[in-house]
Amino acid sequence: MYRKEERRALNSMERVQIEIDGSYGEGGGQIVRTACSFAAVTGKRCRIFNIRQARRTPGLQPQHLASVRALAQICSGQLHGDEIGSRELAFTPHQITTPYLRVNVATAASITLMLQALLPAVLALRAVTTIQFEGGGTDTSRAPTLDYFRHVFLWFLRRIGVDAEVEMIRRGYYPRGGAAIRMKVVARKLDRLELVDRGPLRHVTLFSLASPVLEKRKVAERQIAGALGALDSLRVPIRSELEYDLSFSVGSALCIVAEFANTVIGSNSLGAVGKRAEEVGKEAAGDFLREFRSSACLDRHMADQILPYLALGGYSSSATVSEVTSHCRTNMWVIENFLDGRFQVRDHTIVWTTS
Repeated sequence: MYRKEERRALNSMERVQIEIDGSYGEGGGQIVRTACSFAAVTGKRCRIFNIRQARRTPGLQPQHLASVRALAQICSGQLHGDEIGSRELAFTPHQITTPYLRVNVATAASITLMLQALLPAVLALRAVTTIQFEGGGTDTSRAPTLDYFRHVFLWFLRRIGVDAEVEMIRRGYYPRGGAAIRMKVVARKLDRLELVDRGPLRHVTLFSLASPVLEKRKVAERQIAGALGALDSLRVPIRSELEYDLSFSVGSALCIVAEFANTVIGSNSLGAVGKRAEEVGKEAAGDFLREFRSSACLDRHMADQILPYLALGGYSSSATVSEVTSHCRTNMWVIENFLDGRFQVRDHTIVWTTS
């Protein structure tokens, strides 16, 4: 993060503008979130063009707008092109000063994806910050569920020296959303991260949740039963927790988390109309078993999410990952545009190095 005198010097000269091709690699909305996040962290302006060019509905969608507008609040930034369907977005950040942020979300946009964009900027403030969401989704498709975020992602934040707590007031599912979440973050200087050996397995936990209207059908219990049937081959003790949390929409989810001495891995699956609860459990278990058998410290979902913290944590931060996806490689490329360093992939190990 820039010191105050460096910020003043930066503001007194023409700023560097980073040009990001939104059609690069995976070509999705993560490019927008990561680019704007690192613009806020570094103080560099950015312009993103060809946004989601190859998608069925190209350009910015409500999910992406919610993220970048929240980022602009944090750093009093200016946005141009921030409208539905826009294929070009310009973001000019200013100093990060906001210790409290309230984000109102009118759709079921994923809160966890918004937090992926916000947290690097929040951590740059190195203070106590509260983020409150009114609306949005906690458990939505193509995004980490809230329980994955709480039990996997936040484990890694604690590992690099960040204290973070999430208070879940109300769940949000598609299509209404309507979640209510409060997060408190106590950020300090980030520690270097090295995760190359899992260590012994400590325990596996199933987190099963559903809307209260599904309690009579025992959906949360049946999700657990479906997962346990598929996890017989593990032959390790498995704990389970179930909840029927308040929500405005009907929905369910299952998250499986394995904690080792040195890391955690996870998987999740969502309920849907016409999808049996047992299938939700089997789906999450199948994904989990693939990750479990890889012996890597990070599952393929976390491989993408950890990249900003490998880069911000310092020279030679590293982690073994089960798979380096196209999504992951695209995120590497975006981050490298803003920082003086490079990611290297060596036998399923991602290493961040600086010149």
